[in-house]
Amino acid sequence: MAEESPKNGNTAEEQPEAKPVPAGPVSKWLTENGFANDALDADNLGVELIQVDSEVLIPIATALYAYGFNYLQCQGAYDAGPGQALVSFYHLIKVSDDARKPEEVRLKVFLPRDEPKVPSVYWIWKGADWQERESYDMFGIHYDGHPNLKRLLMPEDWVGFPLRKDYISPDFYEIQDAY
Repeated sequence: MAEESPKNGNTAEEQPEAKPVPAGPVSKWLTENGFANDALDADNLGVELIQVDSEVLIPIATALYAYGFNYLQCQGAYDAGPGQALVSFYHLIKVSDDARKPEEVRLKVFLPRDEPKVPSVYWIWKGADWQERESYDMFGIHYDGHPNLKRLLMPEDWVGFPLRKDYISPDFYEIQDAY
């Protein structure tokens, strides 16, 4: 006799199989053109989410630009939690003369917290300039090849990265005299 699953009352024999994540048109195109990628689940709007390794971000971003994703809507970062990865993400849009809704794709690069490095996409989309600087300033992600990677919101001598979940805020900040 099969055991009952405590989750939904189905027997083990009746449990549905795990379904593979459906690949969208961009994931299929990347795979057909020799780029290995891990398609994440699409969000509730049907936008493809693709996990990319840091080492292949530039070739994949360049290929997506050639495919027509000529607009970087947003680049940002988030902390998955203390001891977990930092994530650099990219929301790309394919802008064309076509009157239909533009295509969108989102890339995510998971980075180790101890040395979070990823290549800069500034040379593909100039709009990444301040967005990568903000991600550097708040999370400490180093964007290799960025032409002016320095703090944007915090003072240059600030210690730490305030949006990391393990960040401990100092009791006070003493402004350094510039004279």
